[in-house]
This record gives sequence, C-alpha cells and structure tokens, in this order.
Amino acid sequence: MEHLDTPRSDQKTILVATNEPSMLEFISGFLVKSGYYVLSATGGDEGVRRMTQYQHEIHLLLSALDMPGVNGLGLAAQVSIRWPSVKVLLMSECSVGTLILNEGWHFLPKPFLQSQLNALISTLIMPESAIPKYTRAELPFITTAP
Repeated sequence: MEHLDTPRSDQKTILVATNEPSMLEFISGFLVKSGYYVLSATGGDEGVRRMTQYQHEIHLLLSALDMPGVNGLGLAAQVSIRWPSVKVLLMSECSVGTLILNEGWHFLPKPFLQSQLNALISTLIMPESAIPKYTRAELPFITTAP
C-alpha cells in the first residue's frame, strides 16, 4: 500500500522492504494511516529499484535484515549513499548475539508491538527543531530532602 502521488511537503517518506507479504502490508498500512508517505518493496532488490526511481528524499528505511538477494544491510548501505542523513531501522527475529550498526542505523527485534514501532519511528525522524536542547546547567535535577 502506498500513495500514488508525490509526498506533501510536510510528509516524511519511509521505504519499507521485507519479503514477508503480510508484514509488508501491515506495516505499510499502519504507516500510511499514521501520515507517512510509504514506498513498499517486496525485498531488497525491489527496494533498490524503488529507491533509484524515487525523486524525493527518503527519511527512513525500515527493512527486514534477512532477505534473499540484497539483504537489509546491503539496502541500507545503498540508500545511505544517496541520502547520507537517512535513518535506518532494521528488523529481524535475530535474538542472540550483538548487532553493531552504523551511526543512524537501529535494530528492532521481532515480534514487536505497533506502539513500539510508532514510538521508534517518531523518535528517529522527528525534526531537529522539535527535540528540546538543554545545556547541563539547565537540566532539572531531582534531589531528595535530608
């Protein structure tokens, strides 16, 4: 599921790539309902094609880690070359070991709740101007009375 026109100026674009059709439909539908412009791809190879044909900025890549052909890491590398500031969120059922990712790349283990996905995406692609900036002196400290 995706928009047929170009994104509105206030919309963030998310490229979603997974070889699981039900997961792709669920995530894409949820993101469209949440107000994002969504490019859907049924795997890494299609994700590369969608990315190269897209004329606007991609703000977030949400991709399965393990896919036949171009996997999630390969797709993330190619998207990052074109849009260096893109955020990457890789998802997998991988539950053991450590996954070390590039700066701006994140990992979401499956299964996950829709609310977890929504909160993570919102945090990743929130405009810089919306993130409060504090100096150390301005940070509120909680102290206990003697």
